[in-house]
Amino acid sequence: MKKTDYTMLQRQLRSLLEGETHWLANLANTSALLFSEVEGLNWVGFYLLEGSELVLGPFQGKPACVRIPLGQGVCGTAAERREAIVVPNVHAFPGHIACDAASQSEVVLPMITPAGKLVGVLDADSPRLSRFDQRDAEGLGVIVEILMAACRWPLAVSLGES
Repeated sequence: MKKTDYTMLQRQLRSLLEGETHWLANLANTSALLFSEVEGLNWVGFYLLEGSELVLGPFQGKPACVRIPLGQGVCGTAAERREAIVVPNVHAFPGHIACDAASQSEVVLPMITPAGKLVGVLDADSPRLSRFDQRDAEGLGVIVEILMAACRWPLAVSLGES
């Protein structure tokens, strides 16, 4: 398996987002970039916080679960804990929510604005067991930081509140 060159991917993302601050456009382009450049994915995208649940945002892959309660599944747990979660085998994760039966491993990273507001998560799935490791979590963590710094979040105040 080819290792993802996260340094190159981060440069590509900075270039792609340069001069654009609209959060929706940036989420859409980021998911497209990740899907095309990170080997071994069958789904990658965003869930955005709305009240006490995550709602499906821009993504690449098969249709997905639309709403995930905070604290449930990998995405809801990562959002609630505000920490990255790497799952080598999704079937071993208590309460895993199966949106795509082909997914075998997953990495989820919280999206937190520079002001400290949780707005959602980045979720990446693979049809291979143990596809993701700490290196992926760190590389994608920088991707999330670049994205969060580039976006103006006019909805950030309402995304996390009912």
